[in-house]
Amino acid sequence: MPLASLPIGPDEFRRRALQWAAQFRHCAYFEHSDQLEYPRGPFGRLLAVADAAPEAPKSLAELDDCLARPAAGAPRCGFLTYDLKNEIEALTSANFGALDWPLLHFFTPQTWLVWQAEIVEIHGTADGILAAILATALPAGAPPQVPALRPRLLKADYLRAVAAVREDILNGEVYELNLCQEFYAEHVQLDPTALFWRLNAASPAPFAGFVRWHDHYLLCASPERFLARRGPTILSQPIKGTRRRGLTPADDARQRQALLADEKERAENLMIVDLVRNDLARVAKTGSVRVPELFGLYPFRHVWQMISTVEATLRPGVALPEILRATFPMGSMTGAPKVRAMQLIEGYERSRRGLYSGSIGWVGPGGDFDFNVVIRSLQYRADTGYLSFQVGSAITYDSDAEQEYAECLLKAQGLLEALGTAIS
Repeated sequence: MPLASLPIGPDEFRRRALQWAAQFRHCAYFEHSDQLEYPRGPFGRLLAVADAAPEAPKSLAELDDCLARPAAGAPRCGFLTYDLKNEIEALTSANFGALDWPLLHFFTPQTWLVWQAEIVEIHGTADGILAAILATALPAGAPPQVPALRPRLLKADYLRAVAAVREDILNGEVYELNLCQEFYAEHVQLDPTALFWRLNAASPAPFAGFVRWHDHYLLCASPERFLARRGPTILSQPIKGTRRRGLTPADDARQRQALLADEKERAENLMIVDLVRNDLARVAKTGSVRVPELFGLYPFRHVWQMISTVEATLRPGVALPEILRATFPMGSMTGAPKVRAMQLIEGYERSRRGLYSGSIGWVGPGGDFDFNVVIRSLQYRADTGYLSFQVGSAITYDSDAEQEYAECLLKAQGLLEALGTAIS
């Protein structure tokens, strides 16, 4: 249906569509900001819902079986939590966890909407859907009432952890480690869909998404792609390197140039690019891994980001579960070497990451897929009122602990703006 023929504007239609979709126990929405350009393109707009997911996979082996079943042209939509690492490697997680997502979850939608330029298509069970969306009322625009968020890891403890990671690097344990920290509030009541739009207004993003799994919600404004498959080509676009935006055009240009010239940031990025090249080589044709862009600089609302693109040609017959075993979790959220970094992370962090550092995405009926990196995101449980976000940065031997902590707060800026609160 042409969007121009609708009785409401395209932005309001998307808002009503998501408000309608959020009533379903299984809901996934993939969104991008029209204000941003992104190498190889952002998420396509896709909204999928289902009342139930009786055959939802609970492991990578079950995901293989799930994707092999007929789906009548439907995409499979879902998520991978960070703790899926425990299935892929001999790892465990014993830190505090209040979010309680399954390790992974995919569902086949009963109804899904696809936006193609100026057209929106309704697939699957379509009777009455357009009328239901148009009749859906939007919530009042009042900001959520959220108390100040508390740190799970106090600043002093964070600074000590950075010092300990630097010692690990000096001792040859790792080259780089991504250290994250959680900020949380309890007994919060809010409208997840309204907050999603507030978040994406505060932090426009190319890989935004909204996920509902029963009473669990993810509200995501991610700038980073994890993996995409387009025919025989697979690509990953790790982000490492962050600098605040300038207050004036001249200041902004200086910040951009300072990021490009920062040897520490370039070293961080290059280490993860090498890790991604190695991961993709495990599923790629020999000699096909390439880096078409290294140290690309891209502007977002609050920050400049350094983004590199790694591509490869897949070996014939390689399916998504095997690709995930070779590449997950993404190196930009672990460090290098990956397994040792993940072991150390469990000792330094105080809470389990849940969907943070995981991924949301879709798999098309032909096998193509697109998955983001879950960062700049809120996790919320409507049944308990637990609200959480996490932020992190890559620690190298050259890291300054105070600067790393400041980078974490910079990445939290859009989240706090959307919530209308602060850190206590």
